[in-house]
Amino acid sequence: MINGENYKRRRKETFSDDEDSCSTDNEPKKKDLNGIITSLLLLEEQEKRDHEEQNEASNEEKSILESNHKRKTRTMLEFYTNLQDYYSEIDETDRVKRKKSRTMAVSVAVAAVSQTENQSPNQQNKQSGSGQQRRLWVKDRSKAWWDDCNRPDYPEEEFKKAFRMSKSTFELICEELNSVIAKEDTTVLMPKYLHWPEEDSLRKIKEEFEGISGIPNVVGSMYTTHIPIIAPKISVAAYFNKRHTERNQKTSYSITVQGVVDPRGVFTDVCIGWPGSMTDDQVLEKSALYQRANGGLLKGVWIVGSSGYPLMDWVLVPYTQQHLTWTQHAFNEKIGEIQKIAKEAFGRLKGRWCCLQKRTEVKLQDLPVVLGACCVLHNICEMMDEGIDPDLKFALADDEMVPEVALKSVSSMKARDAIAHNLLHHGLAGTAFL
Repeated sequence: MINGENYKRRRKETFSDDEDSCSTDNEPKKKDLNGIITSLLLLEEQEKRDHEEQNEASNEEKSILESNHKRKTRTMLEFYTNLQDYYSEIDETDRVKRKKSRTMAVSVAVAAVSQTENQSPNQQNKQSGSGQQRRLWVKDRSKAWWDDCNRPDYPEEEFKKAFRMSKSTFELICEELNSVIAKEDTTVLMPKYLHWPEEDSLRKIKEEFEGISGIPNVVGSMYTTHIPIIAPKISVAAYFNKRHTERNQKTSYSITVQGVVDPRGVFTDVCIGWPGSMTDDQVLEKSALYQRANGGLLKGVWIVGSSGYPLMDWVLVPYTQQHLTWTQHAFNEKIGEIQKIAKEAFGRLKGRWCCLQKRTEVKLQDLPVVLGACCVLHNICEMMDEGIDPDLKFALADDEMVPEVALKSVSSMKARDAIAHNLLHHGLAGTAFL
């Protein structure tokens, strides 16, 4: 019994010693474990803090970027606003200029129309006979008439009757003349609207003329008209129009306008200002067209003229001798169809601009410019397909005189005979004379 108790005591002491020994051994391990845990916690805390700092820096950078973007956007919007205001001011200035120019152009037209409408025939004849130059504006004129014409609901026919063109064409001319009236640098309208055609255009013109008459290689129809003038103070004999004087039994003075037109009646060449005593062939010899032909620029083409011009290598005219053959009659009929185009074009020119129908009071040295302007305006109207009231067409009364030398080229005579033969024998000639 005693031995058993001793055994239990020794065993308990041994177990206690083992516990003490084990406890002693575990203390460093616990310390190491605590250190590891502490380190991990510190690392986790540091990582969390770094992550927060990174997020904070990222948010700050993002805020800066957003602020810069907003500032740039605001600056750009301000720039575009200023730019829009700048161009709006320019547009408004241009609009005011165009309106002012249109008003000035309208004032000229209104003054001219009012002057013509308000003047009695006796006053016109009296003033035409005097050599004094009358001022266009002698007093302020009412704009009520123009304000009435400029109404959106103003009848188109009434507008055409007053201005000889539609509103759209009138607006086009005002726009073209805007820079001129505003006294700005500009190009002249004549080179734009009245010039010799380019090669492509000439090809089309030939085709159209051949379709009309059956005659190939025709590039123009030519006519010369006279514009009545007041007797000049110098070189009066040079401007004396003998043919008009003999026909009208009234002394007549004039200057000439020679023009070449295309199939539509648009002028492609004009020669303006030679004295009225000169014949058609003399005017032709003085023209730039004649110089162009002498320079070889009209080889292989024809310009059709009346019997007042000589037959040349580039000028095709009708037969003028008596007792014509059927072939010659047929040729004259066909060439007459081409020549009629130029004559009718001049009739529309004078019909549109009444100042060309009677003796003008424009100074002689300024008259070619005025006549050139009328031709340009005529071309614009023709290009815009502006019709003209048949009652306004002017009946031309220009006398044709056969030139003293009616034939200037034997080869041209043979060429004309060949054309006449082809017209008759290839079924292209008319049969009105048969």
